[in-house]
Amino acid sequence: MNQNGTFIVKPPHHAYEEIPQNEDLTMKLAKLAGIDVPLSGLIYNCDKTLSYFIKRFDRGPKKTKYSQEDFSQLLGFDRDRKYDASVEKLISVVNEFCTFPIQEKIKLFKLIMFNFLIGNEDMHLKNYSLISKEGVTKLSPAYDLINTSIAFKATEETALYLNGKKSNLKKIDLIDYLGIKRLELNWNQIESVLSDFNHIIPYWKSIIAESFLSEQKQKDYLQILENRT
Repeated sequence: MNQNGTFIVKPPHHAYEEIPQNEDLTMKLAKLAGIDVPLSGLIYNCDKTLSYFIKRFDRGPKKTKYSQEDFSQLLGFDRDRKYDASVEKLISVVNEFCTFPIQEKIKLFKLIMFNFLIGNEDMHLKNYSLISKEGVTKLSPAYDLINTSIAFKATEETALYLNGKKSNLKKIDLIDYLGIKRLELNWNQIESVLSDFNHIIPYWKSIIAESFLSEQKQKDYLQILENRT
């Protein structure tokens, strides 16, 4: 294994269809929404199938490495317990370890809202991490973003409990409880995030239609987005 590689490549999955195309599209939608994501894209394999690639964000110039820990490590959980937590626990990690927690809580709110809107029900503890650069600890760029509703036929709406539940989330859970009560954001901060989504969602729809997903998967992706919006 190349320990100093700067890219990760994910080939097609033998059991689930169009995973590389799904992740490529979802990361593009996140970037358009103003979420920090690494360089990523698709490459053709020798058999004309597609693999997904992503640039490592924990590597710097001249083989330097940045300190990165996922939330499972920060909470002292092993891999088998990556689903055994809540969104409220994510907030406690941000408050404890981030250099500027208010900024990071706005970013966390936006990321959680994004994953809800596009149908990503697999954002467990290991899919959130903190990175330290130049004395500042903050949320790492987002990664492993995928519409699991169409990929795995997921039945829940979130991998981690929010307000004591994983499905049937309502505006009161996402805005009033998460945004205002738990993240302690003011209305201007919340409205700014919601405004970003309102402006970009129509453009998302055209990007989905132009993606490498099959026509049926595009329709399924759009349906999830319509329902969640």
